[in-house]
Amino acid sequence: VILTIISIGPLWIAVKTALSGPTAWLTSAGSLLPHETTLFNFQRVLGFVDPSDPRITQTGMAKINFFRALLNSVIFTALAVAPQIFFSATAAYAFARLKFPGRDLLFFLFIAATMIPGAVLFIPNFILIKDLGWLNTFQGMAAPYALMTPFAVFYLRQVFLATPKDVEEAARIDGASYFSIFFKLILPMHSGALATVAILVTVGTWNEFFWPFLIGREENVRVIAVAINAFRTQQQAGSPPWTGLMACTLLGRIPMV
Repeated sequence: VILTIISIGPLWIAVKTALSGPTAWLTSAGSLLPHETTLFNFQRVLGFVDPSDPRITQTGMAKINFFRALLNSVIFTALAVAPQIFFSATAAYAFARLKFPGRDLLFFLFIAATMIPGAVLFIPNFILIKDLGWLNTFQGMAAPYALMTPFAVFYLRQVFLATPKDVEEAARIDGASYFSIFFKLILPMHSGALATVAILVTVGTWNEFFWPFLIGREENVRVIAVAINAFRTQQQAGSPPWTGLMACTLLGRIPMV
């Protein structure tokens, strides 16, 4: 219970700040409950506040196109996750069941790629996307994630290896091809494992910041994490609009929940 309270403590602070008035969050910093409780911060982020509202002046003029950023995040995540799950599953099945020269060496090299820090790949990937003319496009943001990832391939390969071969051999005797076995037998049998990978990959992709920040700076492709950062930096002087920032962050978490 104590560890749970410690874990959810920062989340509750974000909720308390988002529900506090423009200045009350400073005066009630030591309180566990919000003071001057209001939904103004959420309404402001969602664009439901009159620009002439005097509270806008108190909190600064920072703006965010929340619904556009949310839609962009959905598009980016779908373009990155759907093909990644498909190609990772096909590669994992090939490594688990198909026999071809150099299979084990290729799998070893593939898994060894997990030791390469992601930051090392940012510059060559950026140059490639720039040369393709994909800056500020969804395909440019999703391209590095859309194919296979070593973790997903390794995890699914282990799952496929645990499948009894008798089931597949019976299907082969009945005339099923490898593609039929894969799509009609293996994938339905391991829908739970696929869902696990999909959840992990989706959460990771949704939370991505640095790569979308490099590639998708314009508002028409700006994802929620980049939009929140832009919202934070719009304040010209003083501290960022923390109440609105916490409201925006919480709203951006809802799809992941």
